Amino acid sequence: MKSLEKPIWTKLTKETLEQIVITPPSEEMRKKVLENWDSVAKPIDSMGRFEILTAQLGAILGTDKINIDKKAIVIMCADNGIVEEGVTLSGQEVTTAVAGLMGKKQSAVGRMAENIGADTLVVDIGINNKEPIPGLENRKIRYGTHNFIKEPAMTEEEALKAISVGIDMVFSCKEAGYTILGTGELGMGNTTTSAAVAAALLQRKASEVTGRGAGLSDDGLLRKQQVISKAIEKYDLYHADALTVLATVGGLDIAGLTGVCIGGAMFHVPIVLDGVISIVAALLAERMVPGTKAFLLPSHKGKEPAIDILSKELGIDPVIDGKLGLGEGTGAVMMFSLLDMALSVYKSSATFEDIQVEKHKRA
Repeated sequence: MKSLEKPIWTKLTKETLEQIVITPPSEEMRKKVLENWDSVAKPIDSMGRFEILTAQLGAILGTDKINIDKKAIVIMCADNGIVEEGVTLSGQEVTTAVAGLMGKKQSAVGRMAENIGADTLVVDIGINNKEPIPGLENRKIRYGTHNFIKEPAMTEEEALKAISVGIDMVFSCKEAGYTILGTGELGMGNTTTSAAVAAALLQRKASEVTGRGAGLSDDGLLRKQQVISKAIEKYDLYHADALTVLATVGGLDIAGLTGVCIGGAMFHVPIVLDGVISIVAALLAERMVPGTKAFLLPSHKGKEPAIDILSKELGIDPVIDGKLGLGEGTGAVMMFSLLDMALSVYKSSATFEDIQVEKHKRA
């Protein structure tokens, strides 16, 4: 990886973003991990996709002695002005309330992460609340975005600042010894912002990528789709670059997570994606900094219709199909557990040599 001094991403511009060059994961270590799997006393490829995923971890970390004991979910919290258009069941006050629970480790992701020994790093990147929320890191760019039907959600400069926050979080986490991170988010209206970004980047109709979020009625879903279609037409987003799409109809949480994905690639830290909002951020990151997707691992296939299309575009295949729709990073926490279990087999199981049995050979 090319050495990057911290000021480069703390003063991020469109030009410096385009100059970031990603060193790919180590193919040598990927092959070594797969060879090690073949030495474990089990049928060839019997751990299925987890052999491929752990090999990806080894390639990213640059070692076949994989250790992901110190792990965390980075949760970006922000409000979205588009809630004014009636696209969500809840108002912005709910973001503040749930963020308060997150700060106390009492929300769903906090309980789940505590259960497996993972940390939750909760970031206020744009909550529409002027009072500090205990337990949150204050990296606020602004007090929520604008209503993108009336004007762009944020300026390009604000979007870049949010991306830099995400990159810096990964840098700080690596300095603190974390070897794997997951993505999480919180913010009312963010299935609308994520669907709008997905529609623009994938050049799809709003009806193809927009879901019910927290449970919209048929009328509410139609309203949500109409809002997204209107914005795409108003700003000609089918012909816009990724940064423009993000600034125009995205959210500060999505921008922060875009930075987390880019930071994972810059600093060779594997990033486990959560649901649709995280995957939208991942596609933005790949479009802005090619090569980022090699450092991203999937977790679950959520309820939102955009996930299938986004996953295919990124070449990732979600592992868990539990119809999850909670967000917060809960799917990424579940994936942490599955990776830990797979690695327990990889690191601790008997080898063919141990049991004095001839090693299975590939056909």
